[in-house]
Amino acid sequence: MTINEIQDEIIEEFSGFDDWMDKYQLLIDLGNEQEPLEDQYKTEQNLIDGCQSRVWLVADLVDGGMWNADGKVVHFRAESDALIVKGIVALLIRVLSDHTPQEILNADLYFIEQIGLKEHLSPTRSNGLVAMVKQMRVYALIFSKKQ
Repeated sequence: MTINEIQDEIIEEFSGFDDWMDKYQLLIDLGNEQEPLEDQYKTEQNLIDGCQSRVWLVADLVDGGMWNADGKVVHFRAESDALIVKGIVALLIRVLSDHTPQEILNADLYFIEQIGLKEHLSPTRSNGLVAMVKQMRVYALIFSKKQ
């Protein structure tokens, strides 16, 4: 699936809820479904600066398999100590993980605006969201230089 197809899928999922309490619950559920990050990766080096809660993000450049003619893709893993933030990072991983560095760098993350996420986050969580996206793009940029 392309990044935009995944974003459209997320927009569709969130459109089924009118109440933001239900959308927060969906975020929490998405975060809880995410594989926990191994303790060995919960280091200062992997913490994202700019997040009020602690968010650890790890990225690896891996073989994209037979479905990706471009070869290498970025695989993200993350965890947070805050339930809603864990859900936000789970969404970002769902959208950006397993795509090429260039696809990640070129992505317009319109789903954030479309589902109303940015306007329903506190300023500190909104800053954290920006910091998470920025760090994911930094990893993609670093990996694009290695290829």
